[in-house]
Amino acid sequence: MSTGKNTGGELWALIHAERAKLAEDLENLSEEQWQHGTLCTGWTVEQVLAHLTAAASTNQRQWMRSMIGARFRPDVHNQRRLAEHLGSTPAQTLQGFRAVINSTTAPSAHTAAYLGEVLVHAQDIRHPLGLTRTPGPEALDPVAGFFASRDFAVPSKTYAEGLQLRATDSAFNAGYGFLVTGPVLALVMSLAGRTAYLDQLAGPGASTLRARVERNLATVSAPPASGTGSVAQ
Repeated sequence: MSTGKNTGGELWALIHAERAKLAEDLENLSEEQWQHGTLCTGWTVEQVLAHLTAAASTNQRQWMRSMIGARFRPDVHNQRRLAEHLGSTPAQTLQGFRAVINSTTAPSAHTAAYLGEVLVHAQDIRHPLGLTRTPGPEALDPVAGFFASRDFAVPSKTYAEGLQLRATDSAFNAGYGFLVTGPVLALVMSLAGRTAYLDQLAGPGASTLRARVERNLATVSAPPASGTGSVAQ
């Protein structure tokens, strides 16, 4: 099984690189684009970026205090932390995100989850805006492996249970059962509950994966973020 395992230091370097690429992509957005919807239902581009800033600014103690204050309701926690990091203008929100590009602050030691948070939310933004940057397999493969191996902020392992996931553009290959194939980005995004990517998957297990994702999303109000009690849905 190939799941793209990396050391914590390597994963943090990838997180920093992916944050920098996202900041670059957002540099010249119009006001209309900043307020555009994303794959996180109900969240604008600017709000998703503020959420990423919050995630990079919250350590374990702060996360626990926030969750207790929110009575362990992740949506309340996410909205409160998002509001803290939303600037008075999109330029301020972007400036705040730039300030945490090289942060290694996180609520737990699950570094692959926080790489997944950046990758998934970056595509939540890029996909609706038609921005075509695609992360490389060196970043996507370890996230695909993490998502296939455990339920964290999203029930990704549950989605993948009894399925073999095989990327058509990288070395990623995990699980046993009915085969699901597709670009590794589509596998990652589908395991994060993003239905916009399901059509890129093929194989005898693809319909099972689709049914699981759609059934779960029918019970929640929005797709999860990812690492800080959220890959908000």
